[in-house]
Amino acid sequence: MMTVSKNNVTIKVTPPTEGLFDLMIFARHADSQDPYNWVCSYQIQCLEPHNGEKLPENPFHFWGLHQKVRDFGIKESSHNGDLLVAPQGTLLLTLQTSRPLLAMYELVNKDLDAALSKKCLAAQAEEEKLSCHVLCPFQGYYWLSVFVKDLGGSTFRNAANFLIRCLRPVNQNELFPSGLSMHCGSGISSSGHGLSNPSHSAPIITTKLGKCNITFHTPTNVEVTASLSKDKVISTKYPLERYVLVTQLRTKVSVCIVLPESGVYKVGLFGRSKDHKDFVHICDYVIRCFSNPSWPPFPRAYSLWRRGCVLLEPRTGVLQEQSWVQFRVKVPKAYQAVVLGQEKTMLQQNPHMVWEGDVFTGAAGTQVKLAAKFSQHCSSLEVILVFEVEGGSPASLG
Repeated sequence: MMTVSKNNVTIKVTPPTEGLFDLMIFARHADSQDPYNWVCSYQIQCLEPHNGEKLPENPFHFWGLHQKVRDFGIKESSHNGDLLVAPQGTLLLTLQTSRPLLAMYELVNKDLDAALSKKCLAAQAEEEKLSCHVLCPFQGYYWLSVFVKDLGGSTFRNAANFLIRCLRPVNQNELFPSGLSMHCGSGISSSGHGLSNPSHSAPIITTKLGKCNITFHTPTNVEVTASLSKDKVISTKYPLERYVLVTQLRTKVSVCIVLPESGVYKVGLFGRSKDHKDFVHICDYVIRCFSNPSWPPFPRAYSLWRRGCVLLEPRTGVLQEQSWVQFRVKVPKAYQAVVLGQEKTMLQQNPHMVWEGDVFTGAAGTQVKLAAKFSQHCSSLEVILVFEVEGGSPASLG
């Protein structure tokens, strides 16, 4: 194991068997592309071999930080040694940077395939800090390689290689969801899209209640949407998109998430400005909950559910059969708001611009629709939200 700093080199040798070994050292100038020249040799006599686990192959030859890491834009690391220990199978590596950088990470272990390896890493890129949350699903040694580039750079360069020793692995059911981007949590990407003042800056949210609310301040010309996904859905009656409700006011967006079952989820945030038709990815969050939640979904939201729309009551998309439910909702620019269920109920607008009224749900298996007219001269109603009517006790409906 070779660790190279600005002015010295440390070489640790673990001979594979007992006996006499030659250690040959080669060097060249740091800026040169010439062949390495032989510098010196040592003879090592091993009287008793170390019977530990074989270290993972490191194609970059050096361990720890690259000797020119400051030129890459990295000032310091949370872990300065070449060997990092993860006693519980988890590790947080942070790198302080002198300028905004993007980073990619690679984790290698003899039992880890490429797909599983990606579920062991969650990366965050902030203005002056890079972070990587690492999970180790097997006991033993890992090689973690860090590659960085400037925001406008074309190629990633290997900036550090760490040897991680895991003493007690994490449960494979608790690994990160697949498909995480290099922008987890708030950071360069979210601020670049105009999002500020995050309620959650860290990428991993752990909840015992099985629900959380992620908020950002937003510019008035940016629209935000969100997605929820999970690698293995066990017994969810409704699609996962029904368990996210985005509420966007003039300068703030709120992404409310409720979970139908325990596990690890990915929340993806997407945004678009008024000049663009398509949404682009902003960042991801990881939500972990292992307390067996079973929240009902939100109502299905249609395209007219946009900036300024607020659902005050009911906050669930599943209503109990044959019961009266109070509806309270804000729908900006609506000329008329109606709930279509067993009967048609006209909502009344109060002085606070909230449409409200009592609605009878009707029989189980039917739907209740919130619809609106946006012009006095428009004859048709446009559906905004759809609720399901189910039988059962109110408690089972959340």
